[in-house]
Amino acid sequence: MRIRRTALAVVSAGLAFALAACGQNAAPSTGGSTGGSTAPAAGGVKVGVILPETDSSARWEGFDKPMIEKAMRAQGLDPDIQNAQGDEQKFSTLADGMISSGVKVLVIASISSDGGSAVAAKAKAQGIPVIDYDRLNLGGTSDYYVSFDNVKVGALQGQGLAQALQGKQGAQVIEIEGAPTDNNATLFYNGQQTVLKPLYDSGALKLVQKQAIDKWDNQVGGTTFEQILTANGGQVDGVVAANDGLAGAIITVLTKNGLNGKVPVTGQDATADGLQAILRGDQYMTVFKPIQEEADATAKLAAALAKGDTAAADAVATQTTDDPKGNRQVKSVLLTPQLITKDNVKVVTDAGYVKASEICVAQTQAACTELGIK
Repeated sequence: MRIRRTALAVVSAGLAFALAACGQNAAPSTGGSTGGSTAPAAGGVKVGVILPETDSSARWEGFDKPMIEKAMRAQGLDPDIQNAQGDEQKFSTLADGMISSGVKVLVIASISSDGGSAVAAKAKAQGIPVIDYDRLNLGGTSDYYVSFDNVKVGALQGQGLAQALQGKQGAQVIEIEGAPTDNNATLFYNGQQTVLKPLYDSGALKLVQKQAIDKWDNQVGGTTFEQILTANGGQVDGVVAANDGLAGAIITVLTKNGLNGKVPVTGQDATADGLQAILRGDQYMTVFKPIQEEADATAKLAAALAKGDTAAADAVATQTTDDPKGNRQVKSVLLTPQLITKDNVKVVTDAGYVKASEICVAQTQAACTELGIK
């Protein structure tokens, strides 16, 4: 099946604000360190994996790292998993080290398309196949791409907000988007607009302002939201937050203004903090992306590519994604995300991604009991 994605420009967050609000971003139960590497064991084929950072989302170390390691070891691979901690130079240096050490495949979740594309070019020059993990590097040369259907993720966010504001004619909406250098943020935005733009055009909803947040910085996101809210006379009826980290920062501001629980806020990643906020009533929805599926697909691709078996790799990556900057189609695995509201939070705990004990705290215990989460 061919799926085309067109990247549109997202407004860049160019303002520097003082830090005034932040959302919680605790790591989930699946474990993982706060950085560093997972040293490869003896034997097996060596595969390098570089994750982007730890600040904006708990997923990278809490979910992706342990799940990728488990999936790759199950395929007989020895993964060297390191985190660039949001530093482009470190990302490049880690890649250089992995290439020099003789990895047979390189998996990269890049900080930016430019940085990821530069690393992919170095690997290609050494005959090392590259998999873009979670984020497609526009204009790059990576052989494969594994992610979720990110336009669908954004559409679910738009759907959630529209659902929460149904019947509230002219409701005022503020959009706080992800990093303008991250192609996923563009795809999330594009997906949101498939639902929200017709509502803006009809007057059913009113867009107050949209702002992209450089590096997905939660503190900057919260402060930016507060600036927009203040400029709008403290009025807002709904907020698009591109992920749970930004949502948490926004909820901090809403709480300070006595608006939490009254203003629906979107999210993404189904983190423990995001799910707690949903159970409290402070966040309306999140998007659940079963990362184990992403890790498993990546491991299968890496195992095939390490053997030089492109036919087996192509049998895993049966979709394509459009890279308009590179004027190419990238062989892809695009997985299906799921909308999570209070009514189906149990889906995430039942799947084992977050423990009930992490979200069923004093403030949420009544909701957990009501929903059968234990």
